Amino acid sequence: MGRRTPLYDVHVALGARMVDFAGWDMPLSYDGPADEHRAVREHCGIFDVSHMGEIELRGPDAAAVCQELTVNDVRRLEIGDGQYTLLCNERGGVIDDLIVFRTGPERYLLVVNAASTEKDLAWIIARAGRRAEVVDRSAELALLALQGPDSELALRTLTSLMLNGLRPFAAVEGRVAGVPALVSRTGYTGEDGFELLVAASDARTAWDPVLDATRRRDGRAAGLAARDTLRLEAGLPLCGTDMDESTTPLEAGLGWVVKLDKGPFIGREALAMEASRGVPRRLVGLALDEPGIPRHGYPVWNDGTVVGTVTSGTRSPTLGTFVGLAYVTSGVSAPGTVVQIEIRGRRVPARIVARPFYRRVRREG
Repeated sequence: MGRRTPLYDVHVALGARMVDFAGWDMPLSYDGPADEHRAVREHCGIFDVSHMGEIELRGPDAAAVCQELTVNDVRRLEIGDGQYTLLCNERGGVIDDLIVFRTGPERYLLVVNAASTEKDLAWIIARAGRRAEVVDRSAELALLALQGPDSELALRTLTSLMLNGLRPFAAVEGRVAGVPALVSRTGYTGEDGFELLVAASDARTAWDPVLDATRRRDGRAAGLAARDTLRLEAGLPLCGTDMDESTTPLEAGLGWVVKLDKGPFIGREALAMEASRGVPRRLVGLALDEPGIPRHGYPVWNDGTVVGTVTSGTRSPTLGTFVGLAYVTSGVSAPGTVVQIEIRGRRVPARIVARPFYRRVRREG
């Protein structure tokens, strides 16, 4: 039996198919991944992502520690701001991707991936030393993700917070359905949306009314399967699958996050050298010309030679086509390049395409 979020019994009662994910018992789907996926694209959906980790850094030197550990520039954050960033090793390899929120003058909250929480915590403690207090808050907090074009309309009915003024990656403290929450305009679906960080003891009190509000907008509860196809359509890499310590942010197309001019940080020298020399491979989008799921580890061929490896793939519920992500040598990474994906011994024709595969249409009001 794996670890359980505070909402485990809720998922079982809703008829979810539960699976092991990073040592957690998590809902894969409730009513079917494709229907949950479409609900998020067209209306809204609510996810339990309480398996994610939350690590807080406190003290006068907390900012300096964050600046040293992450590749983005923490100095840009005002209280209530967040930023997407990465932890890298000395070789520039990706340890984890995360969001850093500045929640107070001397407080920073790092929301990290479930599979990496313990590793990240040990890494941070070892390098923070006594310069900052490092607190693992993962067990005391729950995280709900309300995603989709109608997510703001649904959430408005449960809070007095001015959601329309909340910028992407910004966070504000307030009450949602009477529960104290840190509400951020973040997500992992390619849609507008919010993530609600609440006390674990308040998880059920928050979940029920948010789910009711979601259903009133023709939305539904959604599981990990829909979350994966949504993020893949949006071209968002999954840490541990599409990037790890053997790959760098520049190879993964995340160079925009890396601020080489901010001063010293772990991995800077290796990344600066790679930036000057050019990357040997790139993470690219794949569009298959025939049916077939490009799965992790499948070879990518070009002109009779293996030029890369698939990292993720699926049938896109939104587009109705088969898409994937792969690392290929830089010489064949340009959009339009013809390649083949080896699927069960057969080379399926495909093309390199720009990411994302799907881009949301912004709605007014």
